[in-house]
Amino acid sequence: MNILGIETSCDDTGVSVVQVHKHNHALQYVIQSNIVVTQNHARTGGIVPEIAARRHASTIIPTIQQALKEAQKTMSDMHVIAVTRGPGLIAPLLVGVETAKTIAVTRNIPLIGVNHMEAHIASTFVEHPNIQFPAIALLVSGGHTMIVYLERFGSYRILGETRDDAVGEAFDKVAKMLGLSYPGGPAIERLATGGNPEAYTFPAPMMYSDDFDFSFSGLKTAVLYTIRDLHTDALTKQQQQDIAASFQKSVIQVLVEKICKAARVYTAQTVILGGGVSANKELQQQLQRSFFTHYPNMNVIIPSSGLFTDNGAMIAVAAAERAMVGNFDSWTNIHVDPRLSL
Repeated sequence: MNILGIETSCDDTGVSVVQVHKHNHALQYVIQSNIVVTQNHARTGGIVPEIAARRHASTIIPTIQQALKEAQKTMSDMHVIAVTRGPGLIAPLLVGVETAKTIAVTRNIPLIGVNHMEAHIASTFVEHPNIQFPAIALLVSGGHTMIVYLERFGSYRILGETRDDAVGEAFDKVAKMLGLSYPGGPAIERLATGGNPEAYTFPAPMMYSDDFDFSFSGLKTAVLYTIRDLHTDALTKQQQQDIAASFQKSVIQVLVEKICKAARVYTAQTVILGGGVSANKELQQQLQRSFFTHYPNMNVIIPSSGLFTDNGAMIAVAAAERAMVGNFDSWTNIHVDPRLSL
């Protein structure tokens, strides 16, 4: 089965062709193409939804054509179209869903609407189709920070979420304080490599709370006050590096502590890391090191680099189980939901 996956929940236009096979009662995936067109927000200093939507509208058809060409397929070879219907920004979501619906209706191709956060979980199945359950997923992105319990794929319980800024938003805001470019996550990670993570003592909010929730607004404010108290018009490069490293350390401490606690409490066999922020190498290393030291029998799964950020392949994979049993959505009743819950 060939699935065309379309992702436009935020600012990346992602289209992928994924071939799905069933082997020994498990689905296996071959990514034949995975094209992502990334938008540049340097002039606006962040995402403006209407501008992002217009850029999606101008790039989505060429991106679909490129994905089909790279996969050496035509639209006639597609058995299913999968598209993100939420959560996300409503205007970009509409571009993807309306494009998918138009193609599906005119080509008479079945359509499946996908939850964006479920897709981040599903991205790990490409390389690890035989995940052992129960599993715990840490999903960290620009708009979401959550810990999810998976009894199996498709059966979820959210254990904890952020009460204010998502971790990606915190990275973006601190990066702006330091005069760095958008998006802030990669910029801070690069800067932190030359810094001393012990130079500044920032709080690790809610790290030892009795729940699995997060809060990063206080940490962000602590960075702001630290910069203010330095009484300088312009930070030195070393000050920038030290602040970035110290901030990143606090964020990672909280994330690792919370996911370790959840995995222990719920006796997880597998731990999954997903979302754009999961591309952070220090986060990956600290997570793997902590589980190797304290819970060596738990399997920690981190997607390959091409599957971290928003992309069409994860959308196709998330739709695969439904597609294989013919559980499709109605062309007329599929709607976007910017607050779609997992």
